[in-house]
Amino acid sequence: MIALARIRREESIELIAAMTPYLAEVAPSVPLAVEEMAMRYLRDAGRIAYWIVFKGRKAGFALVHIHPCGQRELAEYTVFPSFRRQGLGRGAARSVFTQHPGRWRFGVASGSAMADGFWQTCLSGMRGVANLRRCSPITPHQGYSYAFDFEKETDMSLPLWFDASLCLVGGVWQPAKSGATLPLVNPSDGSEICRIARGGADDVDAAVAAAEAALNGDWGRMTATERGRILTRLGQLVLERVEDLAVIEAADVGKPLTQARADAVALARYCEFYGGAADKVMGETIPYLDGYTVYTLREPHGVTGHIVPWNYPMQIIGRSVGAALAMGNACVLKPAEEACLTALAFADLAIQAGLPAGALNVVPGLGAEAGAALSGHPGVHHISFTGSVATGALVQQAAGRNVVPVTLELGGKSPQLVFDDADLDAALPFLVNAGCQNAGQTCSASSRILAQRGVYEEVKARMSAAYADLTVGPAMEDLRVGPLISARQKEIVTGFLAKGADLTIAAQGRIVDHAPETGAYVRPTLFADVPPDHALARDEIFGPVQVLIPFDTEDEAVEIANSTDYGLVASIWCRDGARQMRLAKRLRAGQVFINNYGAGGGVELPFGGVGKSGHGREKGFEALYGFSQLKTVAARHG
Repeated sequence: MIALARIRREESIELIAAMTPYLAEVAPSVPLAVEEMAMRYLRDAGRIAYWIVFKGRKAGFALVHIHPCGQRELAEYTVFPSFRRQGLGRGAARSVFTQHPGRWRFGVASGSAMADGFWQTCLSGMRGVANLRRCSPITPHQGYSYAFDFEKETDMSLPLWFDASLCLVGGVWQPAKSGATLPLVNPSDGSEICRIARGGADDVDAAVAAAEAALNGDWGRMTATERGRILTRLGQLVLERVEDLAVIEAADVGKPLTQARADAVALARYCEFYGGAADKVMGETIPYLDGYTVYTLREPHGVTGHIVPWNYPMQIIGRSVGAALAMGNACVLKPAEEACLTALAFADLAIQAGLPAGALNVVPGLGAEAGAALSGHPGVHHISFTGSVATGALVQQAAGRNVVPVTLELGGKSPQLVFDDADLDAALPFLVNAGCQNAGQTCSASSRILAQRGVYEEVKARMSAAYADLTVGPAMEDLRVGPLISARQKEIVTGFLAKGADLTIAAQGRIVDHAPETGAYVRPTLFADVPPDHALARDEIFGPVQVLIPFDTEDEAVEIANSTDYGLVASIWCRDGARQMRLAKRLRAGQVFINNYGAGGGVELPFGGVGKSGHGREKGFEALYGFSQLKTVAARHG
């Protein structure tokens, strides 16, 4: 799969090294300042540099100049010689044009028969190309130029090897029983990607019945070892599709490609972890009265419901569905209506891996319809929900009527505590990235930075400089920050920014000039000197917004950190070992990190919160206990 990755400033030396032999090849007699040319495309507004990526390897580059008049110019373009016989040129060029639909023009080097033949073949008949014409050269060393209009297709040419408009029920892909569909919108430009099924109560009924049949059939008779082997194969299939899944997720969620690719790799790792763990969950023997043997068994709940949000579909499917399948449950998955393509892709790969029919069922649709039907279904024996506090309360209420256990992973207002003795060089990347990754749309995002008075000004200065360097743009450009999931979410975040009118803005990132006006973009914003009781310091924003709060003493830091309704994650930055141990106990959070934040997102680490961040744990072995129930057996034998 071909993808484009935005070239970053820190990759300038690598770009210069790639450009030097290319320019010597296409314009050997023209003196060119390669270094200055490269830096213009990494620095100047309207100029963009991309790596062409094939199977995770850099296969070429493209330099695009968007002129003030709106015309796009492909200034330089090449596929590296070692990749030229693999048929990448046309597909990579189309990816570039798709990224920037509109009026295009670019020149072809004089006397280059190879380039002349390539572009004639490449552009002729290419989908999206209209009004193709040959024109006079743009620069003296060119023989001529091409001009054309490029119109992006609504499906973005996504690698959808499955039908996104269907539900998966009992191993069969089928339309929603109502026949209704919903539009799926690309947050980078507001266009419709495709249509998905609008599943409802009837579809959930069928999915639950199919899951029950699987438990009474092949799936229920499988050993833990056999279940683990299927999950392991599924993980391998996910790895083979990492690039496809990354492109799909970037279009669907608005997540920059690098982050989407990391999520796909994490999904494969969840399958690998739970595949290996499936046959390693043990019961216990309990010493008891003479003449008795007492032991415990771990058994599946039965049919489990999984309501997955739009911000991290692949990772949350991996940690909840993966663990539930490992324990022998049969799953009904309801993905978010805003982003559900990788959920459908995962289900198709599960079929390819040999998962029996009905062990995994997927019903897309609205939360108020399909989600509500699943939450309150009497045939569901456990619910896993990740999302907002308000919706989580409704899910728990519906499940409670059936006396069904619920795992809730809800919101957060996670702090990082930076003390005077902290290693600021080590801390800075975590301080910024933990708040802006996925445009701040992360339950465990670090939206509060508490800095001790002695380093407060330095932390503010360093974070402000990092914010000024943040760029926001379309997901496929692979910048640091992509769009928010929707226009509605943009309204919510801008509403919070308006609440900060009485605060000091320390720094903001920038939205690239060519970002579509119809995209859901907001500027990353860092507020300084924020009172701990301010709305921006207490409420979950779910956008790229962080607040800086000064403190003097350890007790004050703990009081501020624990002052919200949430308790998902916290981080401590200091060198004092005794303080690290004290604070790890005192902070009200489900996870505490010392001199890091997130620990690389390890799938082995139990995850969940306290307070309004929810209850129950997923990830690691702890999830296997949550997706099972304990049975005690007491045998009297004399």
